[in-house]
Amino acid sequence: MSEDPYDVLGVAKTASAAEIKKAYRKIAKESHPDLHPGDAAAEARFKAAGTAFELLKDPETRARYDRGEIDASGQERPQRRQRYYRDFAEDAGNPYRQGPRYEGFGDEADIFAEFLRRQARQGGGDFSSHAFRARGADAHYALEVPFLTAATGGAMRISLPGGGDLEVKIPKGVADGQTLRLRGKGGPGQGGGATGDAYVTLSVRPHPVFRRAGDDIAMTLPITLDEAVLGAKVEVPTIAGPVKVTVPKGATGGQVLRLRGRGIAAPGRAVGDQLVELKIAMPQEVDDDLARFMEEWRKTHGYDPRKGGKA
Repeated sequence: MSEDPYDVLGVAKTASAAEIKKAYRKIAKESHPDLHPGDAAAEARFKAAGTAFELLKDPETRARYDRGEIDASGQERPQRRQRYYRDFAEDAGNPYRQGPRYEGFGDEADIFAEFLRRQARQGGGDFSSHAFRARGADAHYALEVPFLTAATGGAMRISLPGGGDLEVKIPKGVADGQTLRLRGKGGPGQGGGATGDAYVTLSVRPHPVFRRAGDDIAMTLPITLDEAVLGAKVEVPTIAGPVKVTVPKGATGGQVLRLRGRGIAAPGRAVGDQLVELKIAMPQEVDDDLARFMEEWRKTHGYDPRKGGKA
């Protein structure tokens, strides 16, 4: 919920006093705790509306809020005292300037102003060290990362709205939705203030072969009927390049081979494995020779895998 009193009451900043009062009465009537016992959200709206109305019904406090001198709760904003300090400094450095009058500081303001005037006379009136400083704004970006780059690390560039680009170093093993913080790559500071940071939220592009399961890499490997029956040495892709893997004799569809240390190698974590699920792929056409062989084989070696034994 917004803390801005205008937003709370649902009125424009140019609303009249009558419009503000009407908006408050409507919310108070609709959200009164007596009408909504046990409803925390309604009670919160009722209290927020009351606070907003108390601030805006008084023309003086409303004007001070509009000028940014007080916040939504009616408290003095911290930066106000800093602005007084800057005005005093300017006044102290220029003896011909009529300084503004500051309400609410009393003798403290007079003593402080006199101190600054003396400092200005002794030091030539240079108050640059007391200039307003503000940290630069943070920048937020979204970046789509290829699966292999997210797995093994790399570097990419983001095109900036105002021209130019920004290099983003992708650590090994970043996950989908992870946000990287680039220190000092945000907006420039003011008055010598620190530069803001850049936050880059990553989305990992799906891969046609690999899937990620924590720090393990999973994939499905098609094998032929004869490779499943007789066993074979086959080439298997990994995120670091292809390797040779032994398919055991009598392999079955759904069987999983584990390639240790072939998964994600992220800093500070144990290296993951690659999980290779075998899938027996039949030929597109079953020729007569294969059909006759299987017919004869079935007569003497038939079995029912659904029952775990011979037919």
